[in-house]
Amino acid sequence: MDLELSGKRTLVAGASRGIGRAIALGLAREGARVCAVARGADGLAALAAELPGAGHATVVADVVTAAGASAAVDGAVAALGGLDVVVCNVGKSFARTVAEMDDDDLARSLDMNLWSSARVARRAIAPLATAGGGAIVLVSSIWGREAGGSPGYNVAKAGVIALGKALARDLAAQHIRVNTIAPGSILFPGGGWDRRQQADPAGIAAFVARELPFGRFGTPEEVADVAVFLASARARWITGACVVVDGGQSRAF
Repeated sequence: MDLELSGKRTLVAGASRGIGRAIALGLAREGARVCAVARGADGLAALAAELPGAGHATVVADVVTAAGASAAVDGAVAALGGLDVVVCNVGKSFARTVAEMDDDDLARSLDMNLWSSARVARRAIAPLATAGGGAIVLVSSIWGREAGGSPGYNVAKAGVIALGKALARDLAAQHIRVNTIAPGSILFPGGGWDRRQQADPAGIAAFVARELPFGRFGTPEEVADVAVFLASARARWITGACVVVDGGQSRAF
């Protein structure tokens, strides 16, 4: 199937590792031009060396901040000559329980998981509209749809799903589609599950047996395949949706 992404100008925030890295590679394999954004120059350089095709770019920026989000979008527009697709993939969990969560923890959770998506998406509206429309994909979590994970992460990722729905309805008139992805537990080197697995192999093996119906973690590539499809013209009548990519892990309908 031709996803009609050849030559499309794409911005991927949080692209240096894990899900964001897989999405950047997936878009490039479909012929898109990718502007990869992350805080670390080394991770971006490693990714840039692996991106197939030509015409790619990188921007070192922290999109958790307003200035960083502006730098990411402005840098992508300058490097690519405009934008057709924007993917927001930034997130982190902090305090594990309500008892551990203070005001600062909640603020950090909202900044990292919700405000990063909101800031990038809002700044991308003008260049997407100038291009005649496009697609925004926000990466949330199954813990944005049901209880689980840390409380601040729950609240923030639920906000990402609500943000995606609100943006989808508001931006349809400008031919901009907005969708959200809710991954389950995804394993990749250096990620949270990788660290937990190394620290407690028996405990994580029990978690996998108990919570993951297929008996394994998901992979970044399995999430990226869905993100790339939602970014493409083949998903032209999908907007405001939250697509779960979890191998049956979650309990919500």
